[in-house]
Amino acid sequence: MTDRERTLTVGVVVARTGRLASLGDPLAFALDLLRPRLDAVRRGGRRYPLRLVARDSRSTAEGAREAVRELIADEDARIVLTLAGTQVLPAVADACEEAGVPCLSSAFPWQVYYFGRGADERRPFSWTYHFCWGLDDIAETFADLWEHAAGPGRTVGCLWNDGPQGTWSRHAERGFAPAALARGHRLVDPGGYREPAESLDDHVTAFEAAGADIVTSAATARDLALFRARAAERGHTPRLITCSRWLAYPPTTTGGGDRPAQDRVATLVYWTPSHPYRSSLDGTTAADLAEAYEQATGGQWLQPLGLAYALFEVAHHALATADDPADPASLAAAVSRTRLETVAGPLDWTAGPVPNIATIRLAGGQWQPGERHPYELAVVTGGRVEGLRPTADLLPPTPA
Repeated sequence: MTDRERTLTVGVVVARTGRLASLGDPLAFALDLLRPRLDAVRRGGRRYPLRLVARDSRSTAEGAREAVRELIADEDARIVLTLAGTQVLPAVADACEEAGVPCLSSAFPWQVYYFGRGADERRPFSWTYHFCWGLDDIAETFADLWEHAAGPGRTVGCLWNDGPQGTWSRHAERGFAPAALARGHRLVDPGGYREPAESLDDHVTAFEAAGADIVTSAATARDLALFRARAAERGHTPRLITCSRWLAYPPTTTGGGDRPAQDRVATLVYWTPSHPYRSSLDGTTAADLAEAYEQATGGQWLQPLGLAYALFEVAHHALATADDPADPASLAAAVSRTRLETVAGPLDWTAGPVPNIATIRLAGGQWQPGERHPYELAVVTGGRVEGLRPTADLLPPTPA
């Protein structure tokens, strides 16, 4: 048997150039941290050398597909990992599905990943697996925040685009809307806008007319800043804004303003140093991982860091438990039966909600002025994360 046949390669598609380059930092860090540690897999008394190899997605769908082709053809990758990117992540998963190579991904609402790529409960994917929260989980978390801020039965303005985020959020069966409506809230949706937005005046007008004192969104930081500025010009400051997109990363100012668009915006919380989780690989806690990132990079810890680390945990577990870790079908089967406690929390592919999917528990938070960093993500509601305690209360909004 040759060294190539004996060695197991984990391929990683990560954005290092292009507009998503900064979003690739958590996955790149986890890769660099674990590469020297994950040098072998033991299975049935046999030791398989292990190598981790990365390719740049270049922040595009075509770049992602090319990265997958290179990892499979040139590096003999047995499983491919990736994280985030509205166009990039589905491109990686689709390329792996077509090639018959297992793929594991995260940080993308599971309904968009699953139904948006053409699967359903009767026709699941054969090779591609995912762990994340759902749009319904976001709605439940945001409803907790709305009710925490203003009580039950709110009228909520929906700042949703005409792309995948908005389209799936308003989906009548599988989106954000049905879960929010089931909690007794009224949604005001003036329709999708094209990104980048040129004007959001129609949305401001519709929300004012409906008496919507809360706004929910999946906007970019730029468009969120535009909305807040236009609303403020008309004397309209929502009691609370919840936003699920780009809010995983610490706020930065846009357009030269002193205050970032995400200032005091509430969002979902899926990983923090306070989460009571530890790695299945080496016992690393969430706090340990966050501290390692800040020490190594000089930057602020990032929510996707926990998911990035967990990708490698699941891949290692699947390789170590597969009947034949060199066989794609055996490795895919190992992922499908994985139940594992990770630094991102418990992951269970045997529990659904649909085949190929494991879910992550959410809490509610808000970006608030911080002590160690200009803005820090405060945990406001513990949500469905057992053992996670709130660290702050909601702060009132400030005009844009």
